[in-house]
Amino acid sequence: QVQLVESGGGLVQPGGSLRLSCAASGNIFSIYAMGWYRQAPGKQRELVALITSNGSTNYGDSVKDRFTISRDNAKNTVYLQMNSLKPEDTAVYYCNADIKSSIYVRNRYWGQGTQVTVSS
Repeated sequence: QVQLVESGGGLVQPGGSLRLSCAASGNIFSIYAMGWYRQAPGKQRELVALITSNGSTNYGDSVKDRFTISRDNAKNTVYLQMNSLKPEDTAVYYCNADIKSSIYVRNRYWGQGTQVTVSS
């Protein structure tokens, strides 16, 4: 079994910062892309940021130049540094990872989600 556990969400004022973490554990043979998605009430889940195993990154248009994704391969962990937060960033943030748990098994896994609320 593979688990993704997120942490770091919470309430922050507009203009503030938060750092999310997501650690993968369990039967892990290798991890490919890792990323963050978010879903606001009444909206579809959308890509926030993605990072490949070699460090290439991709960001959603609404977070470019404000958010930074990074990963620590030794710790099987991906991070999302969120700066200059806006009320429209309020959502549940989900970690996602493409993981090979054995030579024959490869799946995409989701974390349980962490709430980020940006409000004064």
